[in-house]
Amino acid sequence: MPLALWWIRRDLRLIDNAALNAALTEGFQVLPVFVLDPRLLNLPASRRKAFLFNGLHRLRQELHNRGSDLLLRQGDPLDILSGIFSESGALRIYAEEDYTPYARQRDRRVSQTLPLELVLGATVHHPDMVVKADGKPYTVFTPFSKVWKALPFPSSPPQQAPHSLGDCPRLAGEPIPEGDLPPGFPAAEGEANLRLQTFLGERVAAYAEDRDRLDLPGTSLLSPYLRFGMISARRAAWLTYQRIREAPDAGFRRGAETFLNELIWREFYQAVLYHFPRVLESAFQPALRAIPWRDAPEELHAWQAGLTGVPVVDACMRQLNKTGWMHNRGRMIAASYLVKDLLIDWRAGEKWFMRQLIDGDPAANNGGWQWTAGVGTDAAPYFRIFNPVSQGRRCDPQGDFVRRWLPELTRVPLAYLHEPWLMPEDVQRASNCIIGRDYPAPLVDHREAKERTLAAYRESRQLASTDPS
Repeated sequence: MPLALWWIRRDLRLIDNAALNAALTEGFQVLPVFVLDPRLLNLPASRRKAFLFNGLHRLRQELHNRGSDLLLRQGDPLDILSGIFSESGALRIYAEEDYTPYARQRDRRVSQTLPLELVLGATVHHPDMVVKADGKPYTVFTPFSKVWKALPFPSSPPQQAPHSLGDCPRLAGEPIPEGDLPPGFPAAEGEANLRLQTFLGERVAAYAEDRDRLDLPGTSLLSPYLRFGMISARRAAWLTYQRIREAPDAGFRRGAETFLNELIWREFYQAVLYHFPRVLESAFQPALRAIPWRDAPEELHAWQAGLTGVPVVDACMRQLNKTGWMHNRGRMIAASYLVKDLLIDWRAGEKWFMRQLIDGDPAANNGGWQWTAGVGTDAAPYFRIFNPVSQGRRCDPQGDFVRRWLPELTRVPLAYLHEPWLMPEDVQRASNCIIGRDYPAPLVDHREAKERTLAAYRESRQLASTDPS
């Protein structure tokens, strides 16, 4: 049988893998290949790399169970693939299409030299399919989601894992690097499927009501698995549609429909990056590219370390620093504080998140930061500024989340927990939490910071309105 290379990138799975299935359907034996790109290895993202490396170890085990193996080599993708292509006698390379600017440039280079076949798989619908009648891309989520839902969706369940990939040559490769993962996210396809099944079977009923609660296990915790394709976007959406159809009551249906919208948000941001790659460098909205951001390295460091003096912000940041993950509502709260309270450039926060997050995805991370900063597509209005105290009370009403991540506030009464700087001195002593000693005083006054930020945004808009270019 002829041989094809299955070039694995962000699709560490055997179930419903479009690139793998395309090669097998065309009658090829398959040689699984992963290229350790120096660009990846040099990223300051140790947790995300550890998650990837652990996922590759588990994928190799699954391939061994099917009489196959994973060939891993390090170097420039074009050079490595050219060498393997020549050594193995392969006739074609199959890979799942990726939408980041670097991935598209990389794939163009490879396709100019080698027979690369890119297959849809990172999203349910290709970004070129979810467009307006005139072919222009959407920049607002709601009409994007309506078109997304109106496109044909497969009625048959996602394809199962193949029993065999056929005999393939055994070529010399390199060992998969090791990496220590923080607890909570076993890196494996089986774990991804278990989480999705458990979420849709149990917790999705309360998802619409609980997804913003920081103190409850109300989310799917699937983001790292979708990021590295340990579960396909199509499988996640297909099973969610199935849950909507078979929901036993309105609560289940509403929860599943809300979760489907979150999956579509992921595809919306992928489409934005695909059509507007410049968003990785600057604000989508031209009128908000001249905001006079503050250069405040000490305040940036305090935010990074979870020492701003605002409990809900600090708890979110310490969760991130400890686990490599943060609740989506927490990401919005922490991002809003950096941008709207401290008036620090959103790109500094975007960079920090990409360094820390296990699920760090260029499209979703950039989209979330630009949304919160009010400078992106379908962004929150620039004048909408989260009050971190009210956000803490609403999303952590009993203070369980804050107390978990800020042990220095364990004995602070709930009445003061989300604004401990208001504690009288006798309450501070009784709580063993002296503000300024055991826990920092707030970096800024929220009301004053809000006015400063609104003035800065107005200044950028005025400059844009008078700029003849």
